[in-house]
Amino acid sequence: MTEGREWLIQWLRDAHAMEEQAVTMLNGQLSRLEHYPELSERIRLHIEETKGQAARLTSILESFDEGASTMKDASGKLMAMAQSLSGVFAGDEVMKGSLASYTFEHMEIASYSILAAAAEALGETDVARVCEENLREEVAMAEWLKNNLAPTTQLFLSRANADRDSAKR
Repeated sequence: MTEGREWLIQWLRDAHAMEEQAVTMLNGQLSRLEHYPELSERIRLHIEETKGQAARLTSILESFDEGASTMKDASGKLMAMAQSLSGVFAGDEVMKGSLASYTFEHMEIASYSILAAAAEALGETDVARVCEENLREEVAMAEWLKNNLAPTTQLFLSRANADRDSAKR
């Protein structure tokens, strides 16, 4: 196996762990978004997309007679659970979750951009195609989040003001 192919496999495993982490993180956020129906619905959709991305990565790794890294998957899930639990105690967890999600999407965009470029350079056109498909979904989610940061912030502030006013009564 060439060194380039070994790097590609390692990066594919990293991406798989990243998607496993994303599912855990998104599920943690979703459980606390009952007052944010549009955000909740988009996160539900992205959870399904993310599961599909992880499955596509698993298929690629299996085609190379490789598997995902159990250790990387587990540590990613553990980090996501810790992040999710830390948000429970924040009064602005919806906003912190929005910030974390937007940032995470850009990490995923960079990862899939690197993977697609590496796969192309190694002549792995099927791998590049899958990475570009995952990349398109991540770009769409990042764009959705970007376009909805202001409305989410406004809704959060409106709810915070209403809660404060009802507490004064």
